[in-house]
Amino acid sequence: MNGEASKNVLVFGGSGFIGTRLVARLSGAGHHVVSADIKPPRIRLDGVVYRQADVRDLSGFDPSMTIDRIYNLAAVHTTPGHPDHEYYETNILGANSITALARRLDVKEIVFTSSISVYGPGEETKSETSPPAPVSPYGWSKFMAERIQMAWLDEDASRRLVICRPAVIFGPGEGGNFTRMATLMKKGIFVYPGRKDTIKACFYVDDLLEALQFAIERPERFVLFNGCYPDRYTLEQIVETFRTNHMQTVRTFLVPRGVVTLAAALLRPFSAMGLGIHPDRVTKLVKSTDVVPGWLASVDQASAGRLPSAIDRWGTASEGRFV
Repeated sequence: MNGEASKNVLVFGGSGFIGTRLVARLSGAGHHVVSADIKPPRIRLDGVVYRQADVRDLSGFDPSMTIDRIYNLAAVHTTPGHPDHEYYETNILGANSITALARRLDVKEIVFTSSISVYGPGEETKSETSPPAPVSPYGWSKFMAERIQMAWLDEDASRRLVICRPAVIFGPGEGGNFTRMATLMKKGIFVYPGRKDTIKACFYVDDLLEALQFAIERPERFVLFNGCYPDRYTLEQIVETFRTNHMQTVRTFLVPRGVVTLAAALLRPFSAMGLGIHPDRVTKLVKSTDVVPGWLASVDQASAGRLPSAIDRWGTASEGRFV
């Protein structure tokens, strides 16, 4: 990010996992940053302007400065975990509100983090040329948000749009799948749920931000890319990378797939009771997210073998706690 001249940037979703990291990097690179979120920031940095805002309605939002670029990271994204309507309301209304704000402020650039959920489930390998086929409310809402921002792009030849479809993003402050995996392994045991060869497309948060900045600095008006490594890592490869470099004493076991399927069925009544136990979260464990970064590969930005260094960086940043 050091190669770009200082800009005034507005980050929606600046209090989230990726947003917090992005705001810090932008500010550290000399940009003037306004961070807007419905939630308070995890940390407050000197020189960053923090605003509370609901992306569903930005009609009264004023950043109090000229804005050169908007980052749209705001989303309801945990799946499952929310009523269906919340994905649509936040993700689609957010795209509508942000593009309306961009028109009002005459902002020429938007950077949007979508999701690989737009491709839908399936074991086949997917790239940016694969047709979107979302099935979940989250996937549909992200796909529709992409189209809203693409329509904004088409209105004016002077506008630019970058859309990234991130895979599983991990790193300091993530609190998601990789954090849960590391937490289990730190206890000395890891249980493979049904299979070891599940492909899980992934990307370290700092590598995602580097890819975003590379796309921003490209000459094209429109860039769409998958945010992930090219290696098609299996769950076993990810676990073994953790074990080899950081948790050598971990013991692993495989639970038969039939047991995982049965557990999902048994948990369904608890989901209906609103106890926070969801069968879909169990069945996701045996489904691959086999996505490759076709665009990054085409511009020579998809180096193989980066997972070990990414986990090392996470370990260093978290002082070995992997949180």
